[in-house]
Amino acid sequence: VLNGVELGGGSIRIHQPDLQKKVFEEILQIPSEVVESRFGYMLEAFTYGAPPHGGIALGLDRMVAILAGRESIRDVIAFPKTQKGQDLMTDSPGSATEKQLRDLSIKSLEEEA
Repeated sequence: VLNGVELGGGSIRIHQPDLQKKVFEEILQIPSEVVESRFGYMLEAFTYGAPPHGGIALGLDRMVAILAGRESIRDVIAFPKTQKGQDLMTDSPGSATEKQLRDLSIKSLEEEA
């Protein structure tokens, strides 16, 4: 936090078997037999004392906004997108041309109805 503005975030990952099992079964609603068959190895490994692990990420766009005296990162974002995730400068994502597909040896198949 810099001058009351959050610059980044982070977290500690789940490393306790009972908590991880509770997340799988109660929050994600995965049946216990599925949890055991798919994640039993991990839950067992956690019983041996997996160390806490986590990470942090700082937002360069947030720091630039502060340095530029802007209240919103939208004013300084390097590659702005619309709310639909489109880039107005490059009109992406978009369809590839036939030449691009040919150059990359990609064949486009028609969808079955």
